[in-house]
Amino acid sequence: MAADALHVVWFKRDLRVADHAALAAACAAGKVLPLFIWAPQVWAAEDANLSQAMFVRECLQALASSLHDLGLHLHVYHHDPLSLLKRLHEKFRIAALYSHEETGNDVTFQIDTQIQRWCMAQSIPWHEWPQHGVVRRLADRRRWQSQWELRMQQTPIAIPPVSAGERLPHHGLDRLPVVAGIDQAGRQHGGIGVADAVMTDFLQRRVQRYQSGLSSPLTAPQACSRLSPYLAWGALSLRSLVQASRAASQANEAMHWRRNLHRFESRLHWHCHFMQKLESEPRIEFESFYPGFEQLQHRLTDATRMTRLQAWQSAQTGWPLVDACMAMLNQTGWLNFRMRAMLMSTASYLLRLPWRQSGSHLARMFLDYEPGIHWPQVQMQSGTTGINALRIYHPVKQALAQDPLGQFVRQWIPALRQVPDSWVLEPWRMPHALQLHYGCVIDRDYPSPLVDVVSAMQAAKQDWFEIRKQMQTAVVQDILQRHASRQSRHFPKVARSHTRRKSAPTSEATALPPVTQLSLLF
Repeated sequence: MAADALHVVWFKRDLRVADHAALAAACAAGKVLPLFIWAPQVWAAEDANLSQAMFVRECLQALASSLHDLGLHLHVYHHDPLSLLKRLHEKFRIAALYSHEETGNDVTFQIDTQIQRWCMAQSIPWHEWPQHGVVRRLADRRRWQSQWELRMQQTPIAIPPVSAGERLPHHGLDRLPVVAGIDQAGRQHGGIGVADAVMTDFLQRRVQRYQSGLSSPLTAPQACSRLSPYLAWGALSLRSLVQASRAASQANEAMHWRRNLHRFESRLHWHCHFMQKLESEPRIEFESFYPGFEQLQHRLTDATRMTRLQAWQSAQTGWPLVDACMAMLNQTGWLNFRMRAMLMSTASYLLRLPWRQSGSHLARMFLDYEPGIHWPQVQMQSGTTGINALRIYHPVKQALAQDPLGQFVRQWIPALRQVPDSWVLEPWRMPHALQLHYGCVIDRDYPSPLVDVVSAMQAAKQDWFEIRKQMQTAVVQDILQRHASRQSRHFPKVARSHTRRKSAPTSEATALPPVTQLSLLF
């Protein structure tokens, strides 16, 4: 290999310079070429959206500035990753490839598989480092928690000293990939500096309202950390965040703050716990944890399914809180966890939509879309894991609990802004004369509910319990062994576990341990 061969740092979902093992190793090895690839197959997939690409571009601009300070130039190409690496190797020779491990979707998994085979054929070392607490090729789920803690305790990797780098022409930093969708007007903006500012603001100020403000969509935008998109795209390292949270807890004597910081850290632990599920069992991006639940994906005619799916996606279900949450998500790319769970529950249980279709819409809309968290959560909220308690959100009861005066509903549903408190959460019950008076005629200005909640809930429960009756105890224990959590000081009392390519349930619903829902997307 030539002395000036390139040490290529392949940036993926790790768009930062601090605590970056791949960058530090490459800088210590020789001439560095920092590289980010807009892979067309990634951005043409059904889980991609323009707003995500815009956020990534902002992160790349900040990353390019940080790399420039190190004497390095970020190269951004719109190309198939394998073809691009082949061309670079032919023209400049690649000494080694450096990157972080990625628990992505099936598209990125296939890209990695192709590149791994090519690197082996070319005798090019590909050095990969863990980025989170996800353990690749995890043999025993019981050891996962201790490994997570060991990783979080390690000293973050220092920003490497100024390095010798290669600069090639036509890097294309300001270009975007061809991707469907719109740039959500109210979304957060990307970048290393923005991530640090949001983290500091949360740990020093907003965390005081964390636990009390998590559930309601009225308070969650300020009470939640809002760090999930920066973790999803790696503008902030999880280890740095965990250690900053612990330092903030030690520096603050108020028990209220310490409790909130501890609860926040527990959710960072759950972040990796769910990613471990997809890492260990990639098929759950497409197939139910327990295969028996696949029969529930085909209950509707195509016409009914499309009508309901389009109404749910466009905030036209007739349930004000559900529609307000979808409207907020569609416009901002963010929603608090409880309301995300309600959207998914509504789609799967009340509207009987296939979880893959509704889950794909949410994946596109979430600015913080993290496949390893998203698909296990989609299935958990749809009841297809076989090991989690059935949880169906009643849209009216949730509205009464989380937005009793309809403030959030009025903010996001213009047709309901003049409707008084007594009717705003159930406008279809309003007498027609009042509908005319307040300018909200049902099925003209705002739709009536797509289905009757009570009968839909009863039907969903019946379907679910019929399948649960068929589940063998050994199957349940297998799923629990692979996907259920093991208790630790980080995990409130829960039952779950995981391993990346399997699925299993239990014989009777009453024989299963209770499961507690937690807020995972902060």
